[in-house]
Amino acid sequence: MRVLEEAGIEVDLVVGSSVGALIGAFWGSGLTATEIDELSEQGGPLTLFDPTPFVDRGWVVGRKLQNYVNAELNGKRLEELPRRVVVVATRRDDKTPRFFINGNTGVAVRASSAMPGIISPVGIQGVEYEDGDVSLPLAVSAARSAGADFVIAVNVYPRPESTPIDASRRSLAEGARRQRQIAPEAAKADFVIHPDTPYKASPRRKFFTAAREIGEQEARARLSALTAALASAGAGSR
Repeated sequence: MRVLEEAGIEVDLVVGSSVGALIGAFWGSGLTATEIDELSEQGGPLTLFDPTPFVDRGWVVGRKLQNYVNAELNGKRLEELPRRVVVVATRRDDKTPRFFINGNTGVAVRASSAMPGIISPVGIQGVEYEDGDVSLPLAVSAARSAGADFVIAVNVYPRPESTPIDASRRSLAEGARRQRQIAPEAAKADFVIHPDTPYKASPRRKFFTAAREIGEQEARARLSALTAALASAGAGSR
């Protein structure tokens, strides 16, 4: 985000699933990348998570995340944000994606972030939703369905070659599943930025800081190619 802002590349639609939905909602609200960084430095995990041993199908309720988002955005609904935002969540019953373009922003972000076994699924109008990453980890289809002419896809998932030799069978199967989902979506994008992120994620702030720096470094390395692609397509800068 910071690299696009510095380059003067105008983005009028933001699509996010899982943690990308949270960041996307804030960016769509008009906050800059720097302001989002500053916001992330405030508080700790308990600012967003409400753990309890009594929650259904997980150990985090998710309401605290929902309320946090709505408070920071002054209660603005998705359709009221200055920049268009699409939040991707997964229908729990059939594992298909759902694209939220209007409604309660905090509820949509909570649904998109409901990691199975960790955050309890979210019921919306009689349908249960879970993490958008389950059905669409790289949501180019959501951008196309919203009318995007030029899609810049950011693939934050580890490259297959970074898989450690001692990875468990479960991790290997999960990685293969994700790659099968990502490949056709990446093919639909006009430009893909794929930073070399670490194989193992961590909830620690140090990990997120390092991942952000890796992402910005890759974006800067690809910036000239991106601006050329935008110019060729007749899209882009303000």
